[in-house]
Amino acid sequence: MDGESRAATETETATATAAAAAAATVEGMREAARAFLSVLEPEQLRELRTGPSRLDAPELREWTYLPGSRPGLSTEGLDDSQRAAVDRLLAAAHSATGAELARGAIEVERHRRATAGAAGAPDRYWLRLLGDPDGDAPWAWRMNGHHLAVHVLITTDGVRVTPHFIGAEPARITQGPQAGRRLLGPEEDLARELVTDLDPDRRAIAVFDTVPPDDILTRDDPLADPGRLPAGLTHDDMTPGQRLLLERLVRRYLDRAPTAYARQCWHDTVARGLDSLTFAWAGGRAPGDRHYYCVKAPDFLIEYDNTQDDGNHAHSVWRHLRHDWGIDLLRAHYTEQHG
Repeated sequence: MDGESRAATETETATATAAAAAAATVEGMREAARAFLSVLEPEQLRELRTGPSRLDAPELREWTYLPGSRPGLSTEGLDDSQRAAVDRLLAAAHSATGAELARGAIEVERHRRATAGAAGAPDRYWLRLLGDPDGDAPWAWRMNGHHLAVHVLITTDGVRVTPHFIGAEPARITQGPQAGRRLLGPEEDLARELVTDLDPDRRAIAVFDTVPPDDILTRDDPLADPGRLPAGLTHDDMTPGQRLLLERLVRRYLDRAPTAYARQCWHDTVARGLDSLTFAWAGGRAPGDRHYYCVKAPDFLIEYDNTQDDGNHAHSVWRHLRHDWGIDLLRAHYTEQHG
């Protein structure tokens, strides 16, 4: 076999492997959704299925990571078996790393309530199921609450998981059995290592302000606008070591997703050219300083801030400019349906 034929065969094999992994992710999600539905009471099922019939309805893009009620089924009244089913559903929508972060957001929120004098108060997150997990049409589910926003859309062609938000209040736990825990520690440390490694000229480009914004700049916008983020320093203008740090930081966010989809996102990023990645920072560089950073690419953006509560209250978000809310999969489905 000549080199060209070998390359073609390897490409076909990789494509088939990726397709099989994506199909396994979709089936795992179906199984987790079926298991969850099977343990709910009729009234809970009605609450869970709150929402429009079309998955591209504009109101389905309304979301928030702030405290407060949401439409759907609250976890507040779930029993142990139902909570376990929610945990399995959450795990099915993530890699092991992503599932640990999602569970961690809930655990840190429990710690926050305990220190505020509400130990033992039930978790308050809201779940919504849209569509039929057993059918061939697109379907979706989401889980939203304080510092956790997971939005999942599934078709026979794959899965989408953005907007994806994880927060931690406090960012560093200082007391109790979880003392020392930093849920978003790697997200913070990789970025700090990168900005600290920059020489003065590069840092002058990357650091856009000595005072960080109070929150992520895209907030809970239905459609993320990358134009709201500063330009920053390009991957192309970094040293090899700095480029590697930026790549590790990006992959830390992409790796929240199921493995097959995370690999697809990284492959797309490399194909478009890593030189298009940019990194920007604001605020202090020492641990404990209030700070913010963002990463922009043609397809996605990442934001992180640790500015509230004297720099001990962190937010992180991954938005995909083509895939948020499963827009690309829905468009393909509806186009085919009416074709």
